[in-house]
Amino acid sequence: MQYRTLGRTGVQVSSLALGAMNFGALGRTDQDDATAIVDAALDGGINVIDTADMYSQGQSEELVGKAIEGRRDDIVLATKAWGPMGDERNHQGSSRRWLVTELENSLRRLNVDHVDLYQVHRWDPNTSDEETLSALTDLQRAGKIRYFGSSTFPAYRIVQAQWAARKYHLGRYVTEQPPYSIVQRGIESEILPVAEEYGMGVLVWSPLAGGWLSGAIRVGKNATSNRASLMPSRYDPDVPANKAKLDAVEKLVAVADAAGLTLIQLALGFTTAHPGVTSAIIGPRTVEHLHAQLAAADTVLSSDVLDAIDEIVAPGYDFSPEENNVPIPALSNSALRRR
Repeated sequence: MQYRTLGRTGVQVSSLALGAMNFGALGRTDQDDATAIVDAALDGGINVIDTADMYSQGQSEELVGKAIEGRRDDIVLATKAWGPMGDERNHQGSSRRWLVTELENSLRRLNVDHVDLYQVHRWDPNTSDEETLSALTDLQRAGKIRYFGSSTFPAYRIVQAQWAARKYHLGRYVTEQPPYSIVQRGIESEILPVAEEYGMGVLVWSPLAGGWLSGAIRVGKNATSNRASLMPSRYDPDVPANKAKLDAVEKLVAVADAAGLTLIQLALGFTTAHPGVTSAIIGPRTVEHLHAQLAAADTVLSSDVLDAIDEIVAPGYDFSPEENNVPIPALSNSALRRR
C-alpha cells in the first residue's frame, strides 16, 4: 500500500480508501459482512474509511461503528452530511441548524466522540458559504471534527468557498471528493487543478465507474449489480454513451492484458497515478471484491500504459457527464434562467 499526505493536513492516508456506501440495505451487507470487509481492508493497509449519514439512512454508519470498535485511533474516519434524512424539510442541506444536529446523530451511530473528516456531501445553493463554514469551524473548535471538506462541488464553488473562508476568517475545506475514473475524466480539466491550487486533498469516488471497469460489464455480458437494477439507464447497452463505454472497456482490457494487469488494477492504478489525487475510494460489497481491488494497492502504471489509456479516452473527457452528480442549479432550475 502507498501512503500520501492528505492535502496540507500532515495526515498520512492510504492510496486506497474503504467506502462504506454498500454497508447496509443498499448493498445487502450485514454486520458480519461489514466487519469482515473492514478487517480485511485494515489488514491490507487501508487506513481510511469513508461513509455518509444517508447511506442506507444511517445504517452504514452504525455498521462501521461496530466494525471499528477497539481500533478507532488507527483509522482516519470520514463521514458526510447534506442529503435528506427522512421527510422533514429541514433534515437536509448544509445549514448550521442541520449540520450541528446531524453530526451529533452521526457520532451516535458511529459510537465515537469525533470524526477525522466531516464532508458536505453536495453543494447546497440555498445556504451561504459563510453559514456552512462558520458551523463547521465551530464544530472543529469544539473537537467534534478534526477537518472538514467538500464533496462533488463544481470547481467555481470550491473557489468561492476558499475565498469565503479567507474573507470571514473561518476554517476552510481541506479536501474535495469528486467522481473520477478512466471513463469519467471530466475533473481533470478544472476540479483537480483547482484542488491542487488550494492544496486540497482529493479522495475520488467511483474509480471503477459503477462497475464498468470491474470486468463485470463487457460486450455480451450485461450488468447484474444492485446499481443496475436501481439505475437501469446507466447500464442499458442501447444508450449511445453506454455503447461507447463498452467499446472503450474492450480496448482497455487489451491494454491491461498486455501490461499483465487485471482491468481493476488498470483502473485503480490510473486514478491514483494523477498527482492531484490522494486516495481512490473503493466500495466493495464482499470480501472477495475487496481482495480483487486491494491487488491494485501497489500498481504503478508506466508512461506507455498511461499514453495508451489517453488514446482510448481523451484527458478531461466524460462519457456520461450527467452521472457525476455535480449540482448545477443554473442549468437544472428553469426559474434561474427565466427570472
